[in-house]
Amino acid sequence: MPTPDATSPDRTYRDAIAELETLLRRLETENVDVDDLTANAQRAAELIRFCKQRLRTAEASLDRVFDALDDEDEEPAGAADDDAL
Repeated sequence: MPTPDATSPDRTYRDAIAELETLLRRLETENVDVDDLTANAQRAAELIRFCKQRLRTAEASLDRVFDALDDEDEEPAGAADDDAL
């Protein structure tokens, strides 16, 4: 099964990190193939951009969740009782 492209909707953060770790291990060896070096570095950069975007998206979603909780905490005391009726 082919690896989903970094821009693919099927790509998960976990898959991207796993591929990135594999690329980094390859780049850290003494037997790095110079012909593959640029392609591997470009792929790593693509995966890093993808992971950063996923983290930003998750952070924005969490901010919305916590903002909603804060809004509920700020609701007037009587408003919760009115909803129960």
